[in-house]
Amino acid sequence: MTRNTRNNRRRRDRRSGFTMIELLVVMVILGLLAALVAPNFFGQAAKARVKTARVQITNLATALDALALDTGSYPNTQEGLSALLEAPNGMDMWDGPYMKKIPKDPWGHEYVYRGPDKGGGDYEILSYGADGRPGGDGDNADLSNLD
Repeated sequence: MTRNTRNNRRRRDRRSGFTMIELLVVMVILGLLAALVAPNFFGQAAKARVKTARVQITNLATALDALALDTGSYPNTQEGLSALLEAPNGMDMWDGPYMKKIPKDPWGHEYVYRGPDKGGGDYEILSYGADGRPGGDGDNADLSNLD
């Protein structure tokens, strides 16, 4: 090997790869991009949970309406949503099950069902949101079929 060939190879070896400064600059740029994108991503996840809860509440309401068409009445509060899976006492025309299973809300809590009062009226299906307690704002806000 000639001397020029060796010198060219050494220069090329020194130039290949990235310097520490270049790597740090790339890391800072990636960190800034992540800081901008992450909040938007997590905001979308919260919105998706609310939309999922609304869809599930609508599906439960549809199943309750089908049950009421068959039996002539909605289940009372004590019978609850389980009336969609098993016939309550006294519902002779029950033709279910009306759902395969009763889903939990997107935050892992049971839906709350309030049957119509004795004088008629509407039933209510509730999700108490992320905190699982009545009231609240944002992710903790209650969702209902009556909203």
